[in-house]
Amino acid sequence: MLKRHKNHLKSQTEKNFTDEGDRLFKMGIKILQQSKTQKQKAEAYLFFAKAADMGNMKAMEKMADALLFGNFVMQNITAAIQLYESLVKEGSYKAQNALGFLYSYGIGMEYDQAKALIYYTFGSAGGSMMSQMILGYRYLSGINVLQNCEVALNHYKIVADYIADKLKKTEGIPVEKVRLTERPENLSSNSEILDWDIYQYYKLLAERGDVQIQVSLGQLHLIGRKGLDQDYYKALYYFLKAAKAGSANAMAFIGKMYLEGNAAAPQNNATAFKYFSMAAHKGNAIGLHGLGLLYFYGKGVPVNYAEALKYFQKAAEKGWPNAQFQLGFMYYSGSGVWRDYKLAFKYFYLASHSGQPLAIYYLAEMYATGTGVVRSCRTAVELYKGVCELGHWAEKFLTAYFAYKDGDVDSSLVQYALLAEMGYEVAQSNSAFILESKKAKILEKEKMYPMALLLWNRAAIQGNSFARVKLGDYHYYGYGTKKDYHTAATHYSIAADKYHSAQAMFNLAYMYEHGLGVKKDIHLARRLYDIAAQTNPDAHLPVFFAMVKLETVHFLQDILFLNFTSRWKWMELDNTIGPYWDLFVIGLIVALLIILLRSRHG
Repeated sequence: MLKRHKNHLKSQTEKNFTDEGDRLFKMGIKILQQSKTQKQKAEAYLFFAKAADMGNMKAMEKMADALLFGNFVMQNITAAIQLYESLVKEGSYKAQNALGFLYSYGIGMEYDQAKALIYYTFGSAGGSMMSQMILGYRYLSGINVLQNCEVALNHYKIVADYIADKLKKTEGIPVEKVRLTERPENLSSNSEILDWDIYQYYKLLAERGDVQIQVSLGQLHLIGRKGLDQDYYKALYYFLKAAKAGSANAMAFIGKMYLEGNAAAPQNNATAFKYFSMAAHKGNAIGLHGLGLLYFYGKGVPVNYAEALKYFQKAAEKGWPNAQFQLGFMYYSGSGVWRDYKLAFKYFYLASHSGQPLAIYYLAEMYATGTGVVRSCRTAVELYKGVCELGHWAEKFLTAYFAYKDGDVDSSLVQYALLAEMGYEVAQSNSAFILESKKAKILEKEKMYPMALLLWNRAAIQGNSFARVKLGDYHYYGYGTKKDYHTAATHYSIAADKYHSAQAMFNLAYMYEHGLGVKKDIHLARRLYDIAAQTNPDAHLPVFFAMVKLETVHFLQDILFLNFTSRWKWMELDNTIGPYWDLFVIGLIVALLIILLRSRHG
């Protein structure tokens, strides 16, 4: 009897402990959802930490991620790994994905691709969308697995279905993907992220009655773009000011806010109809599309496909991609019209050119099943991949960028590296860029160049011309691999021919001039130098000096030296002056030019 009583007390204590953990976790989530500042978000993690100590699995996952990425708490990869390892024993698919990622880079543990693949496989089986996406990318590219388009298609489709389902409920928010490879002066005032000073200036212009700025600020606050927080009240405030001044776009956006419903504009079909009608009366495409949606779904008005079709057609003719998508969907599903896959494809294709995500998804569906088009696995996978990259995980692009800007290189690298593993080309080049700088401390120095080379290669395969030039540089100088002039020349040739890269042309010209990895060809070197200068104005000065050096050396070789003695070998300059004799000649030419210019002015 006493033993039973003790067991009852024990189970009751455990239940209370679990309940308290759940309560703390829910409080943390509530604070996180209502937070607008980093400080407020950090407060939520105090609750997660307490809930995690009580064994709450979801809180433990939150804390492990925070420790790994250095978000809201000090980055501590060792502590994160300990949490992930205990979570894996509880069957956490998020932890399995995280351990797979850490093994794939050798961050905090040994570099082991076989173990990474096992963890990703278990993670995807458990429901990790990130693992599904990583496996999709690996099978698409043949990374540590045999390249298999059909397997990649299956993985990407699962994630794309999940994203499309979310997109049908709410419009997708595109995330700014800042390239760290941009010049520093461009990076500090990056157009992807709105500087605080510029934001204050825009606010001033908006208050002074600049209608265009009012609409722009309203849009930015409506979906939380360019680093600004989502704020429905501010969005509605700016739209109402602009609408009062007669802006049709503002009227349409107010209609959209009331149609979807939010804290500032509670869902109201009648109000939505009123504002959409006002905008449509002015011939506004967004307003026309809004009326089409009301008739299509029967919101505040009876369902009327004929009216919906009429409004969608008018908006589509004005180039509004959402209306083009809706027309495509009507023909694809046979809603109020005869099913016509050819017309569906036409409208999906038109909308996809403007990046309409659901249009891209349905195009992928058509290519995957061969509906209305010839089946193409590769095309379907590429389209599904584009949809998958709209997932909420893309928000890490912003936190990674801000971490980098604040000097937290390790936090930035871990976030970019995870996105790179998922197949984001911008993240691959950003991760490689950070590794190349050797500022990160989470990887051993000797691992940085080989890992950067691997990531530049993945980015180059996805069409990044800068990454292709980098591959040439790495093989030319022997960074993370053996020196290989022939391979370097191959990469420079691809970048020059396919992407018209002036840097690649210049490098290739230099190699032809000196016969490095290619047969020496002075005429081709001259031609490549000329094309480099024509392609990019920034190349004019280096090309000028290179051409002066080339012509001077060529003149000396052909006229002076060969006249003195037939036994003199030009190549012996390498032994006498050194391997960088050409730089010495350039220096000499520059010095002579300066002397000439000074004497002229004198």
